[in-house]
Amino acid sequence: MKFKKILAISLSIIFIFSMAACSDEYDEDEEYDYETEETYDKKDDYDLFGDEDYYYESDVIPEGDVDSINGVSMSVDNSTGALTVSRLNVEKSRRSDDGIWTIFIYLCGTDLETDSGMAVDDMDEMASATHSDNVRFIVETGGTDEWSDTNISDEKIQRFIIQNGEISMVKETASDNMGKAETLADFLEWGTKEYNSEHMGLILWNHGGGSITGVCFDEKYDQDSLTLMEIDAALMKCSANSMGRKFDFIGFDACLMGTIETANVLATYADYMFCSQEMEPGSGWDYTSIGNYLAKNPDADTVSLGKEVCDSFYKACESVDDEDLATFAVIDLSKIDSILIGFNNFAKDMYEKGEDQEIIAEMVRGIESADNFGGNNKTEGYTNMVDMGGIIEACSKYADGAREAKKALEDAVVYKISGSTHPEAEGLSIYYPLEIQGSNELSLFSKMSVSPYYLSFIDRLNKTAATGYEFEEYEDDQWFEDSEDWNWWDAAQDDDYWDYLDDYEETGESPYITFSEEPVIGSDGSFGFTLDEEGMSNAAGIYALIYELSEDEQEILEIGETVDILGDWDTGQFSDNFDGYWLSLPDGQNLATYIVEETEDYVVYTSPVMYNGEETNLRIKQYYSDAHVEVEGIWNGISEYGAASREIIKLSNGDTVAPIYYAYSLEEDDDESMYQGEEYTVAGKLEISYDIMPAGDYYYAFCIDDIYGDYYITDVADFIIDEDGNISFFEY
Repeated sequence: MKFKKILAISLSIIFIFSMAACSDEYDEDEEYDYETEETYDKKDDYDLFGDEDYYYESDVIPEGDVDSINGVSMSVDNSTGALTVSRLNVEKSRRSDDGIWTIFIYLCGTDLETDSGMAVDDMDEMASATHSDNVRFIVETGGTDEWSDTNISDEKIQRFIIQNGEISMVKETASDNMGKAETLADFLEWGTKEYNSEHMGLILWNHGGGSITGVCFDEKYDQDSLTLMEIDAALMKCSANSMGRKFDFIGFDACLMGTIETANVLATYADYMFCSQEMEPGSGWDYTSIGNYLAKNPDADTVSLGKEVCDSFYKACESVDDEDLATFAVIDLSKIDSILIGFNNFAKDMYEKGEDQEIIAEMVRGIESADNFGGNNKTEGYTNMVDMGGIIEACSKYADGAREAKKALEDAVVYKISGSTHPEAEGLSIYYPLEIQGSNELSLFSKMSVSPYYLSFIDRLNKTAATGYEFEEYEDDQWFEDSEDWNWWDAAQDDDYWDYLDDYEETGESPYITFSEEPVIGSDGSFGFTLDEEGMSNAAGIYALIYELSEDEQEILEIGETVDILGDWDTGQFSDNFDGYWLSLPDGQNLATYIVEETEDYVVYTSPVMYNGEETNLRIKQYYSDAHVEVEGIWNGISEYGAASREIIKLSNGDTVAPIYYAYSLEEDDDESMYQGEEYTVAGKLEISYDIMPAGDYYYAFCIDDIYGDYYITDVADFIIDEDGNISFFEY
């Protein structure tokens, strides 16, 4: 059947961002020397800062560069699997006792400022705080094509002090890329010398993309961002050359940066981390509340300040009806090493138990059901940020050490808030490839992974998917060698290792999904199938896809996915539970809907749409109790550079919305395309209907994800909805 063939070969994810676009432009054979501003050969031995007094607590000084995480050294004893963590000793200077709080803000405005003036709004919030000689904000501005305040130049890097209601420029330099380690390091070296005080905090302000793409995407320099490795290099230089002590806190007024990989970098340089696992609304932190709190509580400690940041952030989210999605946490970075050690012990058993096909299938199913952040679907893009506590919980039945790892995580999270969408969010995420993004992403992850066993767990699945090797043939020599221990610095430097992913494409015909009973219409009129033992051991998740013909009957349109399925993972039997109800615009056009998040009370969908002529996504929330629907707004998702959009835009009178569908030609063997419906003009509040689909012919197929990253789309069944709303299936 041609229709089946088109579906099988074409249903691939097209919103995969290019990691290469996020990388900094260093020659791969050269590295940057901060002291001389010249390059040197990688083969030469090199002390990064030429400072003999700058040392690890273990007196080990590794070779380093801006492409390697330098502030921490981790190694695993091959005989025991025990993890050893050593960090640079940055506490070399006595802290003053002047009682002053100095907060440095690296304000990379990008489109948040160009389009909406949000960066200037936050500077105004700082100036609106209660006057106090003991509170000051030191701000560096850049990364923006156009500032809403004409006193801020879009042609230069500028620095401001904001104190006692006044905003004063104190320095300016030539325009430079705020996605470079050198730019951040220069700001921090200067700032911590000029404004050294008893308490110092650092905030990185902009879009965030999580552990892989980092933060501070500079729109003037091709959306280049600060990776975790670059943040580490900048903080190392500041600590070595000017500061000589830890920051009281480092925070992110940016999306998705609340990750264990981020915390591992920052633990060398700060006492606490303030961060969100999920995307932040455009308004972000409430700087007036922060300034007021410090002015009224001059003796406040960092934890108390962190609680104020959390609570005021949540109130700001409530003010714009974005509190359901909100997450925020205060992380005690002195506890991070305990998390690393506990998680490595757990990951070792997770990896070893994962040699059993049935067990690893159960673990992957659990991981893919764990809370995740930033969309992670075909229309919005993938961040691959998954709740760390959720992963531990998902594998706890099969791997030893879960209780200890979970306890260490809970001990490190000293305060957190979360809305109804993420009620169980634990405060820190970890990278897990819900969608394989290619060799560059996995290469970057390997350089910041917190455990070689966890890395091996992921690599074994990916390599099986991409190469067709038998699962049991996987070798972990890349991370472990008999003759020596695993060392974080050296284990993942061979980028060529990941070349096996370069030609990988999902097929839609995974050979690992097998049946004892093929999909068929049963005597009771239901559409279903039964997986055999091998299929059960390889299946990660099951959902259904609904299709209809385009008006010209030349294309099949994907109406979206549904989890209205009856299933039993013990017997492998699954069948449809579809009632024909769907979400549609007021003019009757079906929306293509994809599940973002399910909670006990509601489900959040995303729908690709044209909004005022621009391609984006409409987020919709449907409650289970009475099926009523609320429109959350427009969210642009994850950019091609890996940056998460911060703002959920509320729809207004006169806005136009047109549904978009993935389309598959019935005439040609083409890759999928996009099909646009009719424009609908919003009048008043946009009301989304949930009702029986219009009478007509439709198609239903099961999609079965395998544990290796591919999937299998079954033959379709035709179903008809008659004028009375009755639904009946028959084989196509």
